[in-house]
Amino acid sequence: MNRIKHVLRQAMSDRGSAAPALELVIITPAIVLIILVGVAAGRTATGESRVQQAAAAGARAASAQHTPTEAEAEARLVVTTSLRNQGIDCQTDTITVDTTGLTAAPGTPAHVTVTVDCTVAWSDLAIPGWPGSHTVTATAASPLDPDREGL
Repeated sequence: MNRIKHVLRQAMSDRGSAAPALELVIITPAIVLIILVGVAAGRTATGESRVQQAAAAGARAASAQHTPTEAEAEARLVVTTSLRNQGIDCQTDTITVDTTGLTAAPGTPAHVTVTVDCTVAWSDLAIPGWPGSHTVTATAASPLDPDREGL
């Protein structure tokens, strides 16, 4: 009988000492997951802000040009440079420049629009069930000077 009590007491004390380790094993993945989701949210917010800045810079640069060809080339250059200078490494990016405003007659209110799609990587975070990337899209327009010279 004493032997059974001894074995039961030992089992109870072993279970009690293992509880903190078991709790740690259960809680640690949840904490890591919360941190990784926070990092993904931060990357997305930073990416959105910086892509918006790049689109605005591209639209401003395009609006200073005289021809649609010049405007598109300048917008692409400025957007690419802006993203690189801000440390944004798009897995894929698409830059769309709408220069139809440049074909409007001088004196007519018009604008140039630049849209930037940038795919931000999440694959290195390895969050279960999440995609490996997220596409951030930003659009900016810049008015053309109504007194600009004709083509």
